[in-house]
Amino acid sequence: MTNRPSSTVISSDRSDPAQTLRRQIGKAPASWAVDDLVAFVRDRRVRLLSLMHVGGDGWLKTLDFVPRDAEHLADVLAGGERADGSSLFGELGIPVGASDIVMRPRLSTAFIDPFSPEPTLAVLCSHFNRQGEPLAESPDTLVRAAYQRLIAATGVEWHALGEIEFFLGMRGEVAQVYGANERGYHASSPFVFGEALRRQALTHLAEMGVPVKYGHSEVGYVEADAADQRVWEQHEIELWLQPLPEAADAVVLTEWVLRNLSQRNGMLCSFAPMARKGHAGSGMHFHFAPRSGAAFMPHTAADGSLTTEAKWLICGLVSHGGALMAFGNRSRDSFVRLSQGKEAPSVLTWGRYNRRALVRIPIVPTDALGRATSVETIEFRLPDGSTHPHLLLAGVAQAIVAGKATVDPDGLLERTAVTAEGATSIASRVPLTFAEVADTLVRSRAVLEAGGVFTPNSLDRVIALLRA
Repeated sequence: MTNRPSSTVISSDRSDPAQTLRRQIGKAPASWAVDDLVAFVRDRRVRLLSLMHVGGDGWLKTLDFVPRDAEHLADVLAGGERADGSSLFGELGIPVGASDIVMRPRLSTAFIDPFSPEPTLAVLCSHFNRQGEPLAESPDTLVRAAYQRLIAATGVEWHALGEIEFFLGMRGEVAQVYGANERGYHASSPFVFGEALRRQALTHLAEMGVPVKYGHSEVGYVEADAADQRVWEQHEIELWLQPLPEAADAVVLTEWVLRNLSQRNGMLCSFAPMARKGHAGSGMHFHFAPRSGAAFMPHTAADGSLTTEAKWLICGLVSHGGALMAFGNRSRDSFVRLSQGKEAPSVLTWGRYNRRALVRIPIVPTDALGRATSVETIEFRLPDGSTHPHLLLAGVAQAIVAGKATVDPDGLLERTAVTAEGATSIASRVPLTFAEVADTLVRSRAVLEAGGVFTPNSLDRVIALLRA
């Protein structure tokens, strides 16, 4: 590459112009106030308000209101509502005596629910304890605390995007498709039956304010057989770079949209790591890019060496990636995907272009003059569709800070490097049982607990569940 700029500039107020509320309110989401949303509900005759939030299991939860009047609506938008934290965060060890919590809306996340039969305004919420402080066991709290610590420790913002791979299943006699095993990559209709659903998902996400990079059909295709009469085809939606907390929300919302659309179209949607043994599985790779001001920073210097920030990220992930499987590989099928040798990492390595590496530096598109036309990112290929994105990205943030403190980063990178051709490495293999993940998590727990981000009680609970 020649004449490559040192950074990619992205306007700080960039957003998708298709976003319904931004278009109709006439303001950027960051400036939305209670009065703006109350006026929107009144003028558009919206009937319901839905407070949505992420539980300890990583699923999207909902609390619905039919506001009695404008004052009631304003009060809920400003102060939220109480909830039972023990039913929401039992997996993360919330004490019974601290189970009274408050869900408080983040107004900038509001969107119109595309699936509700009644006009419904949905808003994502954060969680607070009875003292009014962020709830320590909340996944939203964890990723936000880790992100703020990461910025303070490194001096730059870090953005991420998720690659969401999923399978759509339809009974063979209904599907009427022409696909073939392992030949679905970038296939177009009529060779895939899920194209229209995927495109509808992209449109819904844009209207909701979730920025998307692209969507396409993926390689996985599983023919119907006597044991399973459904045809399964794989698709992917790749989101766009956002700060870590927003990137986690985007993953959860995308899964919610895909599940709703599948249900309405007579299909099944699966994010499971494996649709069927011996076939391609579904990963949930995350790409990362540091950003300073309005510019994303490169991962490679002009002389071809890694930048300092890239070394921090890679050192953190090859050192603690196994522990992060507690949040990014939560299914027994996760281990099948990692062990069957289909472009999934089996050892804790990094490399340029190699899809078997745990951390991969992908190619950067350029124009005819060698100018980069896309942001340079570093890809973490270990997580899969069982990921809890908020906990995983909180863990990645903690790993980057630890990576910055690596005593001999160049030595670590040399020991864990793998070439594009797949040369052997002396790096350790990834854990292949829940017990091994638990052991690795124990060794890395000081990194996760640093700065008070993950509480000892929460990690104790996670470790106990893994060993059970």
